[in-house]
Amino acid sequence: MVLQTEKRSYTTEEYLQLEEKAEFRNEYINGEIRPMTGGTTNHNKIAGNFYKKFPDNINGQDYDTYINDVKLWISQFQIYTYPDIIIIQGEPVYQGSKKITVTNPLVIIEVLSNSTKNYDKVDKFKYYRSIPSFQEYILIDQYSFSIEQYSKQAEAQWLFQEYEGEDTVLKLNSVDFQIALKDIYAKINFEDSEE
Repeated sequence: MVLQTEKRSYTTEEYLQLEEKAEFRNEYINGEIRPMTGGTTNHNKIAGNFYKKFPDNINGQDYDTYINDVKLWISQFQIYTYPDIIIIQGEPVYQGSKKITVTNPLVIIEVLSNSTKNYDKVDKFKYYRSIPSFQEYILIDQYSFSIEQYSKQAEAQWLFQEYEGEDTVLKLNSVDFQIALKDIYAKINFEDSEE
């Protein structure tokens, strides 16, 4: 016998209360709470490598960089999510009175896994594009030297560029910053990348 379970819709307030006590991170998508999958050690190293190399100050401009545990609020779609890396130019703009959820990313970086890559490339990118401050999306493959970059050119117009190979250099378009793929993938053993 198959048990029928009732699908429940949660308010944002209910989600935030539950998330404060949750043992694991969860996304909120328009009333639905979805558990986030755990990352591999390679996933964590790749995000950490980028995070460590990105400076707080570039050409006199200040940037804040957040990794993994800072929530992003996407108001148009009623979504709370946790990007792998968020880069904000200037001061973060918070949703609500607590300093736990930001709303103004300039750059978002996601490290792709087999279980999340389709969601990150399609649905999540659609959600992120609704954020006015959002200018650049970087998708890092954790299984090979491969990065996809989407840079906003105009309203509803994004430029795609692909980077492959250890000696290739990723150059951001919204920030005066570049990083070699060998630095992003430092100490990564691709043979250990399976989920």
